[in-house]
Amino acid sequence: MDAHALLRLADHGPDTYVGSGPQYPWGGLYGGQIVAQALRAAAATVDGDLAVHSLRAYFIRRGDHAEPVRYEVDRIRNGHTFCTRRVVARQAIGAILNLEASFQLAEPSDDIQTIPAPIDVPAPDELLSDSWTTLFERRTVPSRHFPPEPRTGAGRFAAWMRATDELGDDPLLHACMLAYMSDDLPTDAVVRAHPIGQEPGLDKDNTLFVASLDHTIWFHRPGRADAWNLHEFACHNFVGGRGLSIGHVFAVDGSHVATIAQEVLMRDRRTRG
Repeated sequence: MDAHALLRLADHGPDTYVGSGPQYPWGGLYGGQIVAQALRAAAATVDGDLAVHSLRAYFIRRGDHAEPVRYEVDRIRNGHTFCTRRVVARQAIGAILNLEASFQLAEPSDDIQTIPAPIDVPAPDELLSDSWTTLFERRTVPSRHFPPEPRTGAGRFAAWMRATDELGDDPLLHACMLAYMSDDLPTDAVVRAHPIGQEPGLDKDNTLFVASLDHTIWFHRPGRADAWNLHEFACHNFVGGRGLSIGHVFAVDGSHVATIAQEVLMRDRRTRG
């Protein structure tokens, strides 16, 4: 399955769409897929002059890759410059994700970037590919390039990422594919920040139970998801089994494309019997 097929939804009645995805190595569905398809469904009910500027999603249940996903859109508000949509993603088991997205009509404004891109980071062609999917390329930056900075979080984890397929010039496709990729790294930052993640020879798959709880994206500037972007995350807090991972996405020219926040549930299986 390529990116275009992944983001292609079938009409299934008024403001209702159906999508599907590939089988993933771990079984079940990938959260980024459901977020990306829910955003596509929301945008299908919005005037084309408005562009997504933010979304917030809650992961409710684990999805089943063998079953299509039904996206039901609620037109919360249509304003002159903003509109809001709510999307519930459902399978036979019930709701698996709830997403709200806001869209804005372009307007003139000052452009002020207050967070610079990291410096002295190897270029993508200097790193090895370690992606787990054919839908996007990922090249992880070694941790030595990110010394600890307590005020900006712990467990810093970064990778260059880009969609494998050319997406054309539709900004929505690039926003959806960025949403797809944005769910890949937050967990790594939480694991790296926690003492468990420092244990020598840790078998993460068998030792840790990890699940995404919620996911937020703010889209700041236009970007191309099929070009290299640096995704950089850090864990800003861990309490109650929940790690807060916050990340920034930078284009090759240093422009700040998006900010991402995710809460990650992490449990040590050894202490829970």
